[in-house]
Amino acid sequence: MEKINTFLKKKDIVISARWYGIDALSAMAQGLFCSLLIGTIINTIGTQFHIPWLTEPVAVIGGTEYTVGGLACAMSGPAMAVAIGRALNSPPLVLFSLITAGFASNALGGAGGPLAVLFVAIITAEIGKAAAGETKIDILVTPLVTIGVGVGLSALLAPPLGALAMKVGNLIMWATELQPFLMGILVAVIVGMALTLPISSAAICAAFGLTGLAGGAAVAGCCAQMIGFAVMSFKENSWGGLVSQGLGTSMLQMGNIVKNPKIWIAPTLTAAITGPISTCIFRMQMNGAPVSSGMGTCGMVGPIGVYTGWVNDIAAGSKAAITAWDWTGLILISIVLPAVICPLINGLLKKIGWVKPGDTKL
Repeated sequence: MEKINTFLKKKDIVISARWYGIDALSAMAQGLFCSLLIGTIINTIGTQFHIPWLTEPVAVIGGTEYTVGGLACAMSGPAMAVAIGRALNSPPLVLFSLITAGFASNALGGAGGPLAVLFVAIITAEIGKAAAGETKIDILVTPLVTIGVGVGLSALLAPPLGALAMKVGNLIMWATELQPFLMGILVAVIVGMALTLPISSAAICAAFGLTGLAGGAAVAGCCAQMIGFAVMSFKENSWGGLVSQGLGTSMLQMGNIVKNPKIWIAPTLTAAITGPISTCIFRMQMNGAPVSSGMGTCGMVGPIGVYTGWVNDIAAGSKAAITAWDWTGLILISIVLPAVICPLINGLLKKIGWVKPGDTKL
């Protein structure tokens, strides 16, 4: 056992929930952001502003035409796998070989591909790291082992993992349609809290393909946390804090939450309020890329995702036009309500002594 532990330490293989469940998951979201999400945004910009070089095909591969954004979207599997490999400190030959593993697992996982990539990339990266540098022909052995394991695991695990992810996602979306009030609260609160925790709400939403009403509730929950924390801590953090939390991430408050968990009450209750408003009153749906559901106002990706969904629905014929009611709901849910409700609740918490001045200072 001691020899095994020594070998794992030498190879920098750390088997832990944080290593795989936080670091790898967060990295996967970054890979998704730099491929699928950016590609979707590029396509939307090209379509809405009628930019020829963004809407016309720039490559034809296997009879399929790709725009600039389409090429970025097509690389989501490799991007996720490489991002995960980097988070796990994979050596170069393993890291580059993960491109193939990521493509295979994402393709074979179908709509639930991101979850398949997460599992396959983690296992493949660790096995590749174990093999790296063990022979004099490392440049041949390491890629062969990594690609072989990656493709083999993809064939074995990706289809059932992808199917499982879609079943869970469909169940959540079905439940939200059936019980929009209750599920609006649950989805908004859970996904919003995941965004503030050191895990990736974006990766979770992508893994389960969370769109529709449930996706809209997820957007509401994430915006409640980001805008809520940004505005309620404005006196302590000024404009820098407003921008870093409102357009960056509410995860910046984790250190303060550990010191006083009660500062988390206001943003979480705000999510519990705006979630059902989104699902029951405005019926806001997020039908863009699922990863957008868990991004909130980070770079305004959540609202952009909602808008992209409207455009997609119009193109598909399921939506006639973008209405004033749509815009009202999006602006209220994403920005106005969190900016008003969260500071009010936090003010009450200050009056009863649960939250004190300086508790949210970054």
